[in-house]
Amino acid sequence: MKNKKNRRSLITDIGLILRGYRVLYEVCPQNIIWATINAVAQQFAPYFTLFLSAELINRLMAGASLRVLLLLALATVTGQLLLNVAMHLLSQKAEETRSINFNLNELYMLKVGCRMQYKHLEDPDTALLRQQIRNFSNFGGNGLSRLYWCYQSLLSAMVNIIFSVSLTMSLFRTVSHGNLTGFLAFVNHPLSALVLLALIGLNIGAEIISIYRLEPKRTKLWSSFSLRFSRCLWYAELNSDAIVLGAAKLCIERCRQTLVDFDKECLRKNFTIAAKRSGISRAMETVTNLALYLYIGAKAYIGTFGVGNFFLYTGTVERFLRAVSDFGSSLSQLRQNNDYLLELYRYLDLPDEMYHGTLSVEKREDNKFEIEFRNVSFRYPGSDTYALKNVSFKFRVGERLAFVGMNGSGKTTFVKLLCRLYDPTEGQILLKGIDISKYNYDEYVRLFSVVFQDYFTFDFSLGENVSAKQDYDADKVWSCLKKIGIEEKFAQMERGLETPLGTGYQNDGVEISGGEKQKVALARALYKDSPYIILDEPTAALDPIAEAEVYSKFNEIVGDKTAIYISHRLSSCRLADKILVFHQGEIIQQGSHEQLVADAAGKYHELWNAQAQYYT
Repeated sequence: MKNKKNRRSLITDIGLILRGYRVLYEVCPQNIIWATINAVAQQFAPYFTLFLSAELINRLMAGASLRVLLLLALATVTGQLLLNVAMHLLSQKAEETRSINFNLNELYMLKVGCRMQYKHLEDPDTALLRQQIRNFSNFGGNGLSRLYWCYQSLLSAMVNIIFSVSLTMSLFRTVSHGNLTGFLAFVNHPLSALVLLALIGLNIGAEIISIYRLEPKRTKLWSSFSLRFSRCLWYAELNSDAIVLGAAKLCIERCRQTLVDFDKECLRKNFTIAAKRSGISRAMETVTNLALYLYIGAKAYIGTFGVGNFFLYTGTVERFLRAVSDFGSSLSQLRQNNDYLLELYRYLDLPDEMYHGTLSVEKREDNKFEIEFRNVSFRYPGSDTYALKNVSFKFRVGERLAFVGMNGSGKTTFVKLLCRLYDPTEGQILLKGIDISKYNYDEYVRLFSVVFQDYFTFDFSLGENVSAKQDYDADKVWSCLKKIGIEEKFAQMERGLETPLGTGYQNDGVEISGGEKQKVALARALYKDSPYIILDEPTAALDPIAEAEVYSKFNEIVGDKTAIYISHRLSSCRLADKILVFHQGEIIQQGSHEQLVADAAGKYHELWNAQAQYYT
């Protein structure tokens, strides 16, 4: 990562930072707006006090009346009070905004749930990248989190620079004075202002150079040990192997050793780096401050401005130099953070190469949606092997289909293509004679209710689990539960459809059995009320007889919908109108159970006889 960073130009780094702030504003505009207002208000307050205090001293030295002095004092105190109240209210308002971490996690969830192509979801490299992003955000506060927390310090420094420069512009004006000689004459000459500005520039340059050369080393040391300690802690607390093997003590010892190494190596090196930076900064700052005090004092002595302005200028110049240091430090942190942003952008920029059509899917009460696979072949991304080869099949509306075959024969791949989680590598899938890619994607996928083998229930309410919605039709939910045969179980519960399934989200939730979770998943498929219902081995954990009973009952309640059953167990497939036998990515047989089992040379006959002992 270091070499990559060194090859980046300052312009490139600034571009990465600006993009990050654009993303932040899109994700959490309220946080950014209130942070901006709060930062400006916080920096305005001390300048307001400095200005009025200087004016009060100038009026006092000029012999102003008591009334004028009292009014200025009252304005100063009242202004401070009002600013303090305003800043308190602004801080409170900023705290009321949603947590920045919540907003960022919402960004990652939206990327997964709404904006990411399915092939990326199945890609282990993408999953690893997503985990890395979460790790460096949670452990080191890097990535977009770092951008946000640097935002106020960066903005405060910029506002400080603007206010201090605005209030010190009059410092460099000259006065007509014919009796000045030597140093005082030089101070009153415009050239002195250029010399002073050059000195300030050197101070800024030295500060920035020390930050850019030394701060990355310091940050790297902190990050390295932080990651090592966090990993050891994770092993000790969350890893089941550490518990089963009794390795928790080993992990704790590693944590302790990491802290010892940190004390010996990191703190010592960090102190050396900090001392170098501090020495350079303090030396230049001392020289610059001495020159400024001499310059401002001499200007006040020759009458360029009043005594009050002496305090104003010294205060504002001091804040200016501190603001420049803070700005450089924040910018250095942001440039270092760009290494993490690049990984984040690589994740957010994962392309959606799937074509999204615009044709509307006609809504039909009779569920007559005819779908055809025409010479469809498919390879998974990065694979040279066909998962499906030259598959042609047409669905007859309302029929019951069963897909059978060995693992890896292409059954689930067929379903993924049908639901358009992937597009065919070759051939076409047609809906009413039109390629499905031309239809509106959201409308097309609403045609399918699928219960996969790895179904799960949410730790939310029963009603939300069945409907997958926050606002659901309670009567429809009860109807689906009744059809599945689990209505009585939940009707006896005090909270009914509001009963949380599990305790992960609410402490008063209930735990239900695996079979009950399975029935909730089946009820979910009915609630969606799609014309195509697909059961992709959701009953694999049951014994063959129990699975056949579930399929038989479900077959009765799907009505006029087209149902597709996938199972390794052929007993569950006897109820289908047509059975498709998959083998090595091809449909090698199709027909009724009686037809296929009668073909002694066929694959189905072989599979049936291999499992016949379970059906006796």
